[in-house]
Amino acid sequence: MIKYRIINHSNYSLQEREALLLDFRQTDSDVPHVLLSTCNRIEDYRIENYGAEDFSAGNSRADDVVPEHVVRHLYRVAAGLESALIGERAIQGQLKQAYFEACEHYRLPSSLNRLFQTAIHTGKRVRTETRISEGAVSHSQITVEILKQHDIDLKNSIISIIGVNKLTEDILRFLSDRGACNIFLSNRHFEKAQALATQYQSTAMRLEQKRRLLEFTDVLISATSAPHLIVHREDMPVGRRMLIFDLAFPRDVSEEIAILPDVKLYNLEDIESFARNSISLRQAEITRAEEIISEEIIKFRQWESYRLKASN
Repeated sequence: MIKYRIINHSNYSLQEREALLLDFRQTDSDVPHVLLSTCNRIEDYRIENYGAEDFSAGNSRADDVVPEHVVRHLYRVAAGLESALIGERAIQGQLKQAYFEACEHYRLPSSLNRLFQTAIHTGKRVRTETRISEGAVSHSQITVEILKQHDIDLKNSIISIIGVNKLTEDILRFLSDRGACNIFLSNRHFEKAQALATQYQSTAMRLEQKRRLLEFTDVLISATSAPHLIVHREDMPVGRRMLIFDLAFPRDVSEEIAILPDVKLYNLEDIESFARNSISLRQAEITRAEEIISEEIIKFRQWESYRLKASN
């Protein structure tokens, strides 16, 4: 039977999720499974008692059934109903990536394959057939909205971004569209920072120069995939007023920096709390999304019933 473990934003704090991430990655890594890890959740899906003999043969056992609460949960995740930002689109790509990475490493049993394939399909249906993602906020959009609330003069402020990925590129696009012209971009791989900086008329700096970078920074946005802190308290220039957005999981910026008198630090939990007022317009679409999920669960059960009969 497929079982799953879940650590998400609803039940665990940002600090607790960080502490548990390593444990998830190390648990029975030789057993075929799908690990979905995002800024909001760590979820592990695997077949109970699936041994090395099953794995080497790529077998699908007759008892590899998927409990309905597991199917419903994953379908809701794919639809954006379990996200801190209801209806957000990023989870669809993250779910695909987790599934594809699992397929590269393991011969997944048919039930696990089917579960994720249909979840991806369900997420697509919900976004196509409802308006749940219309006007849906993203972490990048919220960051820009908070900047507005702080009355930051984007044209004259120096903005530094650490990390090159879809999130930081979205932020770069938002900032450029709103007139920001003093943007510095840093990354562990300097060539990536250089390429993106050129595209957005920004300046690339090597990550080793981060202390120099922080000396003239008014706004810092950090969103790397590093498993450790990037910005420590000792990196901060004394007396420099700075607005910091730490959009990384695990976090990039030491929480000690939040106590500095001239610094305002937002982490992922702060960003999501700011955004919760924006979901009211999408609440009406949740009922239709739930109907679609129920329809897809029936289809999954029909497939599972046929597979079990065929195996007997």
